[in-house]
Amino acid sequence: MNDAVFQTIQALVDKNPVMLFMKGDKQFPQCGFSARVVQILSHIGVEFETENVLENPAIRQGIKDFSQWPTIPQLYVKGEFIGGCDIVTDMYQSGELESLLVEKGLLKSEG
Repeated sequence: MNDAVFQTIQALVDKNPVMLFMKGDKQFPQCGFSARVVQILSHIGVEFETENVLENPAIRQGIKDFSQWPTIPQLYVKGEFIGGCDIVTDMYQSGELESLLVEKGLLKSEG
């Protein structure tokens, strides 16, 4: 992966506390897995940014190299790679995702 692509990805991850690399964007997800992660994040009520990998083939491949993870979508929280759709779904169902977001100061705990 070239340095410019790496730096672009790193800048997006650094700038946005909750960053989702996905197919499409949060208004118009273009794959079911991306749509599910958007739905989960929206349901929890955390603010997040998205990067449409379909608009930039270098980022589409670069993000896979960056995370050493072969699939899209990819979720980052405070610079840390969380995972793809299955991991995010499992964490959401177990309550772990919400706990992580509260712990990182990105969500107020209900209670």
